Amino acid sequence: MKLKIKKDDIIDGLQKVQAVVSSRTTLPILSNVLFKAEKNMLWLSATDLEVSVRTGVEAQVDKPGATTLHSRRVFSICREISGPELELDTNDKDVTTIKTGSSFFKVVGISEDDFPPLPKFEGGKNYSIDQGVFKQMLEKTCYAASNDETRYILNGALLSFKDDKLTVVATDGRRLALVEQDVEFSKDSEAELILPSKTINELIRTLGDDGNLLIKSTDKQAAFEFGNMLVVSKLIEGTYPNFKQVIPAKSDERIAIERESLLYAVRRAALMTTDQSRSVKLTFGKNRLEIITETPDVGEARETVPIKYNGKEISVAFNPEFLMDPLRALESDEIFMEITDELSPGVIKANVPFLYVLMPMRLS
Repeated sequence: MKLKIKKDDIIDGLQKVQAVVSSRTTLPILSNVLFKAEKNMLWLSATDLEVSVRTGVEAQVDKPGATTLHSRRVFSICREISGPELELDTNDKDVTTIKTGSSFFKVVGISEDDFPPLPKFEGGKNYSIDQGVFKQMLEKTCYAASNDETRYILNGALLSFKDDKLTVVATDGRRLALVEQDVEFSKDSEAELILPSKTINELIRTLGDDGNLLIKSTDKQAAFEFGNMLVVSKLIEGTYPNFKQVIPAKSDERIAIERESLLYAVRRAALMTTDQSRSVKLTFGKNRLEIITETPDVGEARETVPIKYNGKEISVAFNPEFLMDPLRALESDEIFMEITDELSPGVIKANVPFLYVLMPMRLS
């Protein structure tokens, strides 16, 4: 393999793939990035056997070939050396020289033959959606996924392709986030995929704000193709819980609130909480919401937010972080809270196909 490539291009490519490289692995090959040069492209691939990422960058390829190089080391070399262009030359023993200006490095690699191949997707199901739309769907739900390894089925998000819609759902048992989008696909392509949180984070990091995204799936894996990027992931196997059961059929009261005002007020009130006492009390009165935190040995905080409400007075307590998560993810100026009483789940809605269910905490 022999090629010339712009320094900024190879750094950008390595940044896109190296996030999945494991820093703790017993397999040395998994610490490496696969470099594959062909025609006028250098393809970079990395994997941890659960998630695989590949991207392509333009290069002047004088001799096609492939090798694998230690991800962190080669990235550091490319970032630190000066000069706008690098020369890479790999011999038949997988030793690569990297040159530019007065800098010269010789890096020992591992053969391409040892690198796990990317899976093939033949006979699977295909879906097409705008990159930016899908990215926003993940951002509006992923924070609600569980990180409890004993509840592995919840360590990700459900992608449900049914009834001409894509529904993305994440829950940890204490709160649930759901968003929907109309998507065209055939009836025989209906499916439910449980995507791990690591893959979701990788997609949020690399997806663009526009352009087409092609999703391919089999029973155990899914692939996401966009631009020169390919992200392949194992799916979480099992049956996702029936999330519809936890969504209240109706609530007694509906309150309109300015989203940012609520977010900042809850954030300030949360300053007086502790790990042992992690709740804020919301009291809804006529056109007025009072947010109160009272923590023994710490102190108290009180915030008042104007709201649109003329119903009965209701007090309910929530975990402030869980309450702020959807407020951060949404872009709507106004949100709607649906409340019944201090023991029933609260619901947050917006002027988009979004729904968030939050279990209350015990009032102190």
